[in-house]
Amino acid sequence: MLDGLGMLAGGLAHFMTPASLFNVAWATLLGIVIGVLPGLTATMGVALLVTLTYSMPPDQAILCLMCIYVGAIYGGSRTAILLAIPGTPASAATTLDGYPLALSGRGGTAMGLATTSSALGTLVGIVCLSILAPLLAEAALNFGSYEFFWLALFGVVISGRLTAFDDPIKGYVAGLLGLMVAMVGMEGLHGFRRFTFGIQQLGGGIDLIPAMVGAFGLAEILVVMKRRLTARVVDKTDHVVPRFAEVWKYRRTTLRSGVIGTFVGIVPGVGEDIGAWGSYAAARRASKEAHLFGKGSYEGLIASETGNSAAIPGSMIPTLTLALPGSAAAAVLIAAMFIHGIRPGPMLMVENAPFLFKVVAMLVLATVAITIYGLALTRPLLRVMMVPRERLMPVVYVLCVIGAFAITQRMFDVYVMLVFGIVGFLLREMRYPMAPLVMGIILGDLLDVNLRRGLQLSNGDLSPFFTRPISAFICGLIVLSIVLSIPFVQRRVAALVKPFFNGRSSPDRGGA
Repeated sequence: MLDGLGMLAGGLAHFMTPASLFNVAWATLLGIVIGVLPGLTATMGVALLVTLTYSMPPDQAILCLMCIYVGAIYGGSRTAILLAIPGTPASAATTLDGYPLALSGRGGTAMGLATTSSALGTLVGIVCLSILAPLLAEAALNFGSYEFFWLALFGVVISGRLTAFDDPIKGYVAGLLGLMVAMVGMEGLHGFRRFTFGIQQLGGGIDLIPAMVGAFGLAEILVVMKRRLTARVVDKTDHVVPRFAEVWKYRRTTLRSGVIGTFVGIVPGVGEDIGAWGSYAAARRASKEAHLFGKGSYEGLIASETGNSAAIPGSMIPTLTLALPGSAAAAVLIAAMFIHGIRPGPMLMVENAPFLFKVVAMLVLATVAITIYGLALTRPLLRVMMVPRERLMPVVYVLCVIGAFAITQRMFDVYVMLVFGIVGFLLREMRYPMAPLVMGIILGDLLDVNLRRGLQLSNGDLSPFFTRPISAFICGLIVLSIVLSIPFVQRRVAALVKPFFNGRSSPDRGGA
């Protein structure tokens, strides 16, 4: 415990330099602007900015990307509150109560509460990150090839399940497509080329950054070209700094939403939007003011903003300790870490333990920055929303091309970006989620290598994959998740659970 506090203090001290604080200031502000502009997601922002940090020292590069990540998730609440247009998917739940508050003349209060809730949610997640990450890293040292195979498969399956509530099959299909893409290129154990179809450039596989820039950046450009969006800007706000009583009244909601958001963030590939919706649903069930939800509830706004912000530190827990991204943006951070010579995974606490607490320090500084910007620069930031997306998208396209080309300086990567942009656009039109696709690309190599390595260790015997305790547990979670996504099973479970929730209300209905 004392060692952890010492490393955390060392991490904070490491970044208390003019250069580091300047990076925090510009990166967080840029992240907020990215979040404010509808159509620019946190994942897109982090992916496009990776190349700009290529020449930076590793800790400064990750600091900038982390601040952009935190700032973008927070910035999405601005448009969600004032225009009912979530700047990022993570802010979709915020529109339910934020926009009604703005319509009733309490937009400033809503933005102030969103700011304090985002800060408090991130702090709750930071505490969980500091406590859980070292424990998980220690437990992960007991993982072998069998466990990592199931863990990779679990990441793809649960991502597909939770990002496609209406039709989990589409989530699974997107995940399988990602796994198929990951199989392209030279495999890791024997150096055999697979699925290259005679194309020499495919021998090295498909790089993550061009694929993600295409799937999230170019695909969004095509969506904007297809669907023109008109928006009005409200530039009148009431008091922005929330009163202490307004925050203290909902302290239990804040704590509960922070914990829910953190644990949602730990689940690989799920992301901040599920953290927001999960926290919102839990707050509504537990609230004494449930009838106000969706009509301008402070509690609903606090729950959604706390949940999506807490998911950011939560996503860092599997990212740093298992090299499994907790969100799509965390996947880009993993790629950036490898580019800068940092190896996330079970050995991180052995090889580079201070880095974990440097990440905690980065999150603390980013939280302070969004609080200052959110409370002091609300009015100027509203003007950013006046930029039409149709004029912004050409700039985004240029950044997409530069981002795909800059890392390896190959035109082939630009072509990969274009292909994934078109495929991503078509999948979006058919309502397929993008997160499982990206998770499949990231985790495909981990799954493939550990499957074949495990079979070599067992001389082709599959039983260790099912008989080792941790492997059996993760396998059971995967089967349970798939079974519970079947509509018939869902209806049966709902029928069994319904009496427990309706038991108290049925006499009242009978009396009525």
